[in-house]
Amino acid sequence: MRLEEMMTREYATLKPEDSLFEAVRLLRNSQRDGLPVLNSDDTLAGVFTKTNLYDALMKKKSLDLPVSGFYTKNVVKIKKDLTYDEVINAVRRIPVGTGVVIDDHENVVGLFTKVELITALFKEEQLLNARMNAMCQAMHNALVTIDQNSRVNFINRAAEQLFKLEYKTALGRQIEEVLPGLKMGLVLKSGVVEIGADYKFGDIVTMVNKTPLLDNGNAIGALAIFQDITELESIAEEMGTVKRLNQTLRTVLDIGYDALVVVNEKGHVVLVNRTFLDFTGKKEDEVMYCPISEVLENSRLHVIIKTGIPEINDIQFVDGKPYVVSRLPIVRDGQVIGAVGKISFRRVDELRELAGRLETMSSKLTHFQEELKKARIRVKLFSFEDIITINPQMNALISEAKQAASGLSTVLISGESGVGKELMAQAIHQASPRCNKPFIKVNCAAIPENLLESEFFGYVKGAFTGASEKGKKGKLDLANGGTLFLDEIGDMPASLQGKLLRVLQEQAFERVGDTATIRVDIRFLAATNQDLDLKVAEGSFRKDLYFRLNVIPIPIPPLRDRPEDILPLAHAFLRKYNDIFGMQVSDLTPEALAILKAYSWPGNVRELENVIERAMNFTSGELVKVEHLPTHLRIENFTGPRKEEREEEMDNIQGSKRYHSSRKKHEKEAIMQALTETKGNRSEAARKLGISRSWLYKKMKQLAIK
Repeated sequence: MRLEEMMTREYATLKPEDSLFEAVRLLRNSQRDGLPVLNSDDTLAGVFTKTNLYDALMKKKSLDLPVSGFYTKNVVKIKKDLTYDEVINAVRRIPVGTGVVIDDHENVVGLFTKVELITALFKEEQLLNARMNAMCQAMHNALVTIDQNSRVNFINRAAEQLFKLEYKTALGRQIEEVLPGLKMGLVLKSGVVEIGADYKFGDIVTMVNKTPLLDNGNAIGALAIFQDITELESIAEEMGTVKRLNQTLRTVLDIGYDALVVVNEKGHVVLVNRTFLDFTGKKEDEVMYCPISEVLENSRLHVIIKTGIPEINDIQFVDGKPYVVSRLPIVRDGQVIGAVGKISFRRVDELRELAGRLETMSSKLTHFQEELKKARIRVKLFSFEDIITINPQMNALISEAKQAASGLSTVLISGESGVGKELMAQAIHQASPRCNKPFIKVNCAAIPENLLESEFFGYVKGAFTGASEKGKKGKLDLANGGTLFLDEIGDMPASLQGKLLRVLQEQAFERVGDTATIRVDIRFLAATNQDLDLKVAEGSFRKDLYFRLNVIPIPIPPLRDRPEDILPLAHAFLRKYNDIFGMQVSDLTPEALAILKAYSWPGNVRELENVIERAMNFTSGELVKVEHLPTHLRIENFTGPRKEEREEEMDNIQGSKRYHSSRKKHEKEAIMQALTETKGNRSEAARKLGISRSWLYKKMKQLAIK
């Protein structure tokens, strides 16, 4: 607190030539003990106080006389930016009841009296009391204070919850009646701090620190701070049980015939039995916490950790010899936290049989690899049935696209980023006679300009430095007989636009470094989020290429122009991520849906999908609620009076949008929210999150939550 917060800004002033009568009138109206006297240039001349007035009256001076002969010229000037402590010291030096407050230019800006100081003292005391109370109430530990007569004069909320007390009932009672056996009277008598004492209240076990409150060496009260260690004792018992189970497990493992090894989620060895050590010929300290790949050759336990799929009775070669092995994932709370491997020692005839099976599997592998190459070009593509819309304009575009699909003409799909241009291109291909032929995509903006030509046309052996000795087929070769989708066509370099025009017109091209002409049969589809008319006018895009591409235009409207599609799209994304996450979220609340409909969606359908995916990560029930939506959506729909604050917060949020892809951050936010709602009770938080308490502790350690 500074002086300018305590001073009076409303005051009257006098001139030296003003009469004593005028001074009396102003003093009475302002109810001040003194008024500043200003010179003609508004500089401070002095202060006229009630004492000056009384002196004049005692001398029986006429009230018509000017104040110039009566005011005090020895004025106490106080800077307005003094701190609270500096004001206290200044007041002690003021010989009169009124001080004049000035700024850095010696201009009078207010008055300050000891009355204002007393008022400020009261305000400061109230502020300090409020801060102290807030700090005590915010403590995680229970706090109880007593006066010098051992009567309770304060308990915080943590103490109420821990000991099941009520503030009003406990206030004023003897501490031994409220918390029997606490023995706070001994602290009052001795005045000595007692640290780490044990105190049990019913089933609650605590550790308590007792501290006397001293004034000039005399105890005027005491406080006790409690730490609940009930959970710690329970955890200690659990740890003892786990330790005994671990010893039993080690004994069982060591008497087993099979070699066993256990790895953690990082693929590091955490447990082995004696048979495994004998099999590898190593000591336990040589293998513990080492990567399994360094301990056992051809191990696939790290793969099991990633896939979570067990492998039973597989063949693994160690030192050139085949062994029967089984690999199983260790799953807890739906997550793979490690894997266990078992090496079985079988008879020689069984090994030979398995070796025969291995040879058969090897012959099949070549066949499957060939089939895989064919399958890669038959990846599932979207069809018109996958385009979700109830918008009349979109339905009309889909009808036009279906008609265009049966022909050979080039289609130019335009629209903002995220509206679904590639989805439309795939649907056109799937509805065309070429649906069983390749659908090849080229992103003209993603491939560097110096590589785009070789990627597009391919190259022959020795075409340029670094070229493959076997040459390489380009996208045109791969798309022969099918469809070539030119995404972001507006970003195609000018050097390549002329060559593409020739391919469109002649259905022929030459590979880089070759003179032989290759003829192809390709249907061309193109997409752009740019204004090609403007680029043609600027000269950055060829007019003849634009006309050749824009035979059948399909302009997809942005999501903000078809708000009726928001609800069906949102439901479609709910179904999609229910399958991915294994959840059963059925709908959005009306309030959440209203926010989605009111948002402008600059990122279009792609942004809507990201929002639904993000909300699914925070949803624990069957409905997506307002609090599950990103903050910037809620801010855009906030209609409060502080627009500048909303804009500032919006700017901050835009800079941190990358958190959508961070699953760890989502988990941390969920845990922090549960801990806040349960006021730090970890057992309650674990139940609220639907996980075990030990798993909660592990996640808190991983995410650095204290």
